[in-house]
Amino acid sequence: MNNTLPTPRYGRLIGVSLGPGDPDLITRRGWAALQSDARWTYPVKKAEERSYALDIVVRAGLDVPTDAVELVFPMTRDAVALAKAWARAAARTAELLAEGRDVAFLVEGDASTYSTFRHLARAVRELAPAVELETIPGVSSFAAAAACADLALAEEDETVAVIPAAYGVSVIDHLLDEFDTLVLMKVKPLLDEVLDLLEARGLLATSCFVEKVGSPEERVVKDVASLRGEKVNYLSLLLVQNPKRARGELRRGCRKRAESSAAEVAA
Repeated sequence: MNNTLPTPRYGRLIGVSLGPGDPDLITRRGWAALQSDARWTYPVKKAEERSYALDIVVRAGLDVPTDAVELVFPMTRDAVALAKAWARAAARTAELLAEGRDVAFLVEGDASTYSTFRHLARAVRELAPAVELETIPGVSSFAAAAACADLALAEEDETVAVIPAAYGVSVIDHLLDEFDTLVLMKVKPLLDEVLDLLEARGLLATSCFVEKVGSPEERVVKDVASLRGEKVNYLSLLLVQNPKRARGELRRGCRKRAESSAAEVAA
């Protein structure tokens, strides 16, 4: 008699990007995943707390399935607490996938950009290497922020950097000389320090603050100096443009080769 247990046929783990807040920004591919037979999972900060990602789907007019599962990812810097939470979330997800049904993890913004999904996917793969992954891309918060603020992230040969503001003002100060546009994510803890730096650099007038873009609580502030001393939402960012940045000479080898070829043909 063979007592070996059968290997479970795992469902796929799908990261469904929903965009930063406006349900109209859910892609057709994301919409199809939400209406498929995939089991929904969604992140919360505390058990039975509202989920920002789930709210986007609800505002899109979809009913939350009765078997949807919340996964808790606490907002803490306690390494032990975080490790335990990630282990629980990964184990629960692997358990659901072992039923053979696809699992759709709801992601605010884009699943490949500062997203919980990639970390969750790695943890699940450690438990169940056979699990297949699918990432459905979406609109990032900074792309949506630039659009609603009527700003260009980059034009022609301009450069862009996207970093968490938590790297600190010394790093930000350095990058202002290296990039035409700097996107500072999650500026809440360092907002006043960043504003002081922008004032010293003469860049307050070319900066824009955007909070909870695409949601009913969206706020766009172009007079960023007025934010000093204010407590802002965790889901906030600063778009900083440095129009006076000194740029080096660009190497346009492809263009030169094309021009040479055209000259040869003409000859």
